[in-house]
Amino acid sequence: MEKTIAKKKKDVNRWGYIFLIPFAATYVVFQLIPLVTTIYNSFFENYRSGLKQIGPNFIGFANYQTLFANQDLLKYSGNTMIMWIGGFIPQIFFSLLLAAWFTDPSLKLKAQRFFKTVIYLPNLIMASAFSMLFFTLFADTGPINSLLVQAGILSEPFSFMNSVGAVRTLVAFMNFVMWFGNTTILLMAGMMGIDQSLFEAAEIDGATANQIFWKITLPILRPILVYVLITSLIGGLQMFDVPQILTNGSGDPARTSMTLIMYLNKHLYSKNYGMAGALSVILFIITGILSLIVYKISYADNVKKAR
Repeated sequence: MEKTIAKKKKDVNRWGYIFLIPFAATYVVFQLIPLVTTIYNSFFENYRSGLKQIGPNFIGFANYQTLFANQDLLKYSGNTMIMWIGGFIPQIFFSLLLAAWFTDPSLKLKAQRFFKTVIYLPNLIMASAFSMLFFTLFADTGPINSLLVQAGILSEPFSFMNSVGAVRTLVAFMNFVMWFGNTTILLMAGMMGIDQSLFEAAEIDGATANQIFWKITLPILRPILVYVLITSLIGGLQMFDVPQILTNGSGDPARTSMTLIMYLNKHLYSKNYGMAGALSVILFIITGILSLIVYKISYADNVKKAR
């Protein structure tokens, strides 16, 4: 009998490994090999000058030294973080607010399914289409300027695309609109998984709605909030399509909306594969360090509370 059970367990384990083969093969071919190749290429001089191909020649850390000696890396990192933070703060605020409303049975909100669908719809729209829409709306001769001039708010059309604050605000706003619905759904799932007896006990003890939210809901939601923060951070550092299309790839005005991935794309377009590889590795390291810092801060808070 025991031998039969052990054999069945081995069969189950074998099928588990078999089902993992497609994922493992896909990961190796499309992620691991490109990652190793990118790191390898970052140590080589490999670019095209006119019709002449330079390299590949091994130059060690010269590509990294060039990037760190250039102020553009720091500038574009700052641009990326500013636009990400500008979109993430309202995203997490409104997502928490909506999730709390939709999961509160005492409010008895009507047509919840309709509103949940509406707030998630922007996430289904392609970023390119979204960017083209905003580019058209906020163009010098676009509808927004026409309405503002006709209403007497502006005496002449305002050039949104030539304003640093306006372009960064538009990019941040688009990222907020596209992703707050997805974040709301995640937070709602977390809130609906909280044991209702905790809320009932808190109400019996005289806790207010604000106290329940800050002392019960948020601490239990911490793992999901950390997940949202880390995934949003990774997505923010990889921000490309929205500012690329909105500024026609230039990052204007004066490259104040140029992101790290747009900077990387410039090197790929010019076929400077060595510099592009070095920038990719730096971006990978930055993403890993920032994600680890977020995780460690959250973990440190939990350890302190446990003590």
